[in-house]
Amino acid sequence: MFKILVVEDDKNSARLMQVILTNAGYEVELSSNGVDALKKLDEVYIDLVLLDVMMPEMNGYELTEIIRSNGLNIPILMITAKQLPEDKYKGFIVGADDYLTKPVDETELIYRIKALLRRASIANEQRLRIGDVTLDYNALTVSRKGVSQTLPKKEFYLLFKLLSYPDKIFTRLQLMDEIWGMNSTSVDTTVNVHINRLRKRFGDFPEFTIIAIKGIGYKAVINQ
Repeated sequence: MFKILVVEDDKNSARLMQVILTNAGYEVELSSNGVDALKKLDEVYIDLVLLDVMMPEMNGYELTEIIRSNGLNIPILMITAKQLPEDKYKGFIVGADDYLTKPVDETELIYRIKALLRRASIANEQRLRIGDVTLDYNALTVSRKGVSQTLPKKEFYLLFKLLSYPDKIFTRLQLMDEIWGMNSTSVDTTVNVHINRLRKRFGDFPEFTIIAIKGIGYKAVINQ
């Protein structure tokens, strides 16, 4: 079971978060300030930090900066009443992974947490599992029910990217920049060619589908 550290100085808000997260199946540790949170991180294995920005002794920005300066890559989700773009930018600059403004929608909160934990798992293991399908980033392999195939680098990276963010639409330009690099001399039709190859390879896989969004780009859909 994943364990989440909630760092919140308001007792009522902290209890509410505890109830929401516990009902969603997570274990919860509570800290009322940044100093206590750092102590908890030393003593207890935490999978994700959920923190308020405005706190006494040490605010959320400062806490995040210290966590990152100590080399911890734990996912951090900031929650705050601050809604200005520059406040969000500051959160991302110091190392936050995601940012929600109050009042928080409970359903969105749980979805954000699930997404962050999933990405962290992918980053740590360098593997992505979808039903019977396993993508091994280091080996460039896609395996299903004992059958494994090694993909060319660009095809694998493209598939891994799409499946890491199911239902997220990526433009061709975004995929070109990330997979081929901003200085690549390839044209965006290269993405189309690689997508078509992936569709041919995995068209009979029931676990996922790669969908073209006309005039925009592509997305991967996980089939339930």
